[in-house]
Amino acid sequence: MSKNVINKLEYLDYLIKRKATGNPKELAHKLNISERGVYNYIGLLKELGASIKFCRKRNSYHYTEEGQFYFKFLHSDSLSQ
Repeated sequence: MSKNVINKLEYLDYLIKRKATGNPKELAHKLNISERGVYNYIGLLKELGASIKFCRKRNSYHYTEEGQFYFKFLHSDSLSQ
């Protein structure tokens, strides 16, 4: 996975956590990707285990369960802290 993809996934995760994605078209603009790309990224997060839904009332994607993504290598010594 390229650094650019990881950066977009991290930013998408950030927006979803804050319920600030907007609709797919707005999210595509925020991520500088196509609307189809939005669905691909959301699908990827779902494949990685995230439970994501779109709320029409809030006009945003959100996680339906608490959780955390880490898109980087964590050294074993940092895990024990």
